[in-house]
Amino acid sequence: MKLFSSAKLKKSVQLILLAGVAGFLATGCQTYQQQNKTISNWQRGNLPGAVADAKNLADKNANNKDAIIWRLEQGAVLRAAGQYADSNQAFDQAQEKIDDYAQKAKVRIGQEAGALLSNQANLAYEGRSYDGIMLNTYKALNYLALGETDKARPEFIRAYQRQQDAVEANKKRIEQTQEAAEKSKDKEPIEKAQSNQKLQSQLSSATANLDGVKVYADYVNPFTVYLDGLYFMANAADASDLERAHKSFERVTAFVPDNDYVKQDIAAADDLIQGKPLLPVTYVLFETGCAPERGQVRVDIPIIVSKVSYVGAAFPTLKLQGNYTPSLTVVANGTNAATAPVASVDGIVALDFKNELPVIITKTIVSTVTKAVAAYAINDAARQSGGNNVGLGNNLAGLFTQIATATYQIAVNIADERTWTTLPKEFQVARVPTPTDRKIDLTTPDGVKTSVTISDGTVNVVYVKSINIGTPLLVSQFKLK
Repeated sequence: MKLFSSAKLKKSVQLILLAGVAGFLATGCQTYQQQNKTISNWQRGNLPGAVADAKNLADKNANNKDAIIWRLEQGAVLRAAGQYADSNQAFDQAQEKIDDYAQKAKVRIGQEAGALLSNQANLAYEGRSYDGIMLNTYKALNYLALGETDKARPEFIRAYQRQQDAVEANKKRIEQTQEAAEKSKDKEPIEKAQSNQKLQSQLSSATANLDGVKVYADYVNPFTVYLDGLYFMANAADASDLERAHKSFERVTAFVPDNDYVKQDIAAADDLIQGKPLLPVTYVLFETGCAPERGQVRVDIPIIVSKVSYVGAAFPTLKLQGNYTPSLTVVANGTNAATAPVASVDGIVALDFKNELPVIITKTIVSTVTKAVAAYAINDAARQSGGNNVGLGNNLAGLFTQIATATYQIAVNIADERTWTTLPKEFQVARVPTPTDRKIDLTTPDGVKTSVTISDGTVNVVYVKSINIGTPLLVSQFKLK
């Protein structure tokens, strides 16, 4: 007995193969954290291993959607290893692509359409606002470490401009996403999903860990602003530079009002404005810990399309990192000075995450609805391909197609976990008169001690990095004047 015609069999087979290939390709979707081999060496303090891993991943992804994030990771790792020129080369490659994406809206539109049948992790990573700000900040610090002081100036100016541009860029991003959802042909099920109380409750629970994190004014990085003040105070070309330094320090006090070192800097800038000389001073800049990582939470979207085997979505979460050295004690001229916070990267990243989350939720829901509708269409076509026949072949064809489409949806149901993981958790500062013997000791709360001989200079900076408790302190220095 003939189960069904060869034409119908061919059509069913094609549908099964199409869904099967899609499912197979999707199984290769790994989250960013699964791909990030650099971070394990980084968190153990194995810099040579981290440098090698970062180079491999950055080169491997140099021309794809993840090029920017891997170059940012590479730039930070190379900087920590003291390879400042190579670090700036990596940052330059990231900056070129960030700026290119900012100028090419058409690229984003095309990729957004493709992501509707996949996930947000398949979009090109264009760089978040704080990425660009820290990129230029680190480039400036690299130039200072290389003794190329003049090249740091445009980097600080660019970092300031990025902070100004970020607020308007985020506003436009939200407006464009909402407009796209309004114009979607699946507007009704999208709105149903968005208004579901269970979904909103699950998403609120997933971000509850951020409620106590201190955040700053939109997209401001106080560490960058503080460095701006130091640079223009020590390298003032005219009175306007000194005024800029004064204003930068004043801005920082609004974020960290209890930091007495910044208040001393305001007084020093005022003295310079009045024609008084800058007394010899040494700054200890301390970056400690690791920035937040992104994870994901899987949430069932309310059933919005009938006869679809799987309707779900993955949303990103932000995971704060512990295991960090909380402060340094600086011993100079027999007196102790503890480093004080200037900027919390946790707060900077958390605010950006919260601002971005409405866009992520809307895009993810739109994508989930689109995939569900497409899955229903494939399954329905498979069922109809057998006509009125109810033979085993048609039943299997429909079953296999449903399995394949469900497998595809599950496989691509991953959140975008890409985030710059090699940034620190916090930036701190201490400010001491330069000792007459030009020697200081740095001590951690767990008893690790490092002695430093200050180089000749009026304004010296000792830069200290601690990745985790138990990893060696990475110490370097440069002169601002």
